[in-house]
Amino acid sequence: MRRPVLTLVLLSCLTFFLGLGRQAITDSDEGFYAEAAREMVESGDWLTPHFNYADRWQKPVLYYWLTASTYAVAGVSEGAARFWSAMSGLGLVLLTWAAARRLTADDRAAWLAGAIVATCFGYLPMARMALPDLPLAFCITLCIWSVLQERWPLAGLAAGLGFLMKGPVALVVPALVIVPIWWKEGRLGFRTDAARTFTVRDLLIAALIFAVVGLPWYVAMTLTHGTAYLQSFFVGDNLERFATERFNEPRGFWFYIPIVIGGMLPWSMYMLVLPWRSVTGVLRRQRTLTQGEWRLLLWTLVPLIFFTLSIGKQPRYILPVLPPLAILLATSITARLKADTTHGKAHISVATWMTAVFYVALAVVLWRARPLFLSAHPTLSLIAVFVMGGAGLVLAGTAMSRRWQMLPAIATGCAAAVVLSAQFGALVGIRPEPVEQMAALVAAQRTQSEPVGEYQVFVRNLVFYAGFTQEELYDEARALDFLKSPQRVLLVIREADLPRLESVAGVSLTRLGEVKYLNAANLKLRTLLWPLPDQDLETVLLVTNR
Repeated sequence: MRRPVLTLVLLSCLTFFLGLGRQAITDSDEGFYAEAAREMVESGDWLTPHFNYADRWQKPVLYYWLTASTYAVAGVSEGAARFWSAMSGLGLVLLTWAAARRLTADDRAAWLAGAIVATCFGYLPMARMALPDLPLAFCITLCIWSVLQERWPLAGLAAGLGFLMKGPVALVVPALVIVPIWWKEGRLGFRTDAARTFTVRDLLIAALIFAVVGLPWYVAMTLTHGTAYLQSFFVGDNLERFATERFNEPRGFWFYIPIVIGGMLPWSMYMLVLPWRSVTGVLRRQRTLTQGEWRLLLWTLVPLIFFTLSIGKQPRYILPVLPPLAILLATSITARLKADTTHGKAHISVATWMTAVFYVALAVVLWRARPLFLSAHPTLSLIAVFVMGGAGLVLAGTAMSRRWQMLPAIATGCAAAVVLSAQFGALVGIRPEPVEQMAALVAAQRTQSEPVGEYQVFVRNLVFYAGFTQEELYDEARALDFLKSPQRVLLVIREADLPRLESVAGVSLTRLGEVKYLNAANLKLRTLLWPLPDQDLETVLLVTNR
């Protein structure tokens, strides 16, 4: 194995796999996939996904199959649920490295591009969650790169797997990238100067492999459930998700700009500082973009524009943008390091100092927010603070000593240390976590198979730990009907919501137990800088109407 590949694999094992199963299933969407795969193994139905013991048509089957297969071999666990996301992260690192070697002809830039993907904030949390978004990003990236390399069978396989992973987006995004690239390079037949190198036979081979891999499950679902499935998935969960507010509230036109910057952290300072000289050089016609640069720019910008035009925006949708962006950034960094001009090194120095300050600021934030991180071990949190601060000092020392040739290795090491510190210093450590504590409370209080409901807390993930059907009470009306049941019922509810329900229902509910809970989805900068544990930590109750 080549040394660059080996070092990238080892780096990815640290950032993506280390402690993969230590954190409980907390994200509600993660609960969907982890539990649906568990129910697939339990029921033996490998055709129709189920969640909470009801049909789940919202997403295709491939991630369920992969996770259920891992459960069958290694047992049901958080690590098994996340294994294929972590594997996809590793695959994206190596794919980025391979693409960068061809597009830049610079081994150092190629290694750095892979290292950026292995240590950026956009990929590390996604590789540690049981979600299909990172596997989809891998399939899309592999499809685009295979077409650019004219490896048609591999392109068809990647498209089929992506289509089976999450549907039409696995075809739309590669097509939106490839067509402008082909047009720019004169490979489309409707241009008079077309220099097309592929044939109809190549396209047919790719289409045939796509059809064999990607279509049979959809055909089987249609034969089993009728056209209602096609309507629900292709129109409801794809077209309406993109073009309406049904699934996601509308967000502004600039929504993805901070998402991209945040996803590229801790490398974003270099991204913000370094490219501008190249941009101004192109605008002043002092240089022209190479074919590789054109390809990478279109690969980055076209999907970004596509998702920006959608109504239902989600941060995870733009994960396929990060590999080409990492290649562009790595190329820019290595080009500046090779330059002999003081002006070029000055930009590197500024970006390095900015990153060092960012690391120290992260250490301060983690120090101040420690009382909120209930699941983190206090010793690990303290170590994480010192590691983050130390990473900032190391980068500052590099900038002061001007040992720029060592910067890629030093910056990568610091980035890996910081992202792992954020993971283990804030999110991982003490078990059982709040959702597991609540599942244990429910198990202890549920004596006669009473119905259990969740009212706007521990939605979708509690069932993974409880192991039986639960009522998802999305609104107040459903919660009130549930509490008015003539039989004894158990309800999981936030303490802040209880007085309102008791008042409207006209009943006094009995408290059976409580857990403290930090809802990470609601964290804001104010919360981290000026934590108020009594206010920011939620108390979640288990109550009964009898």
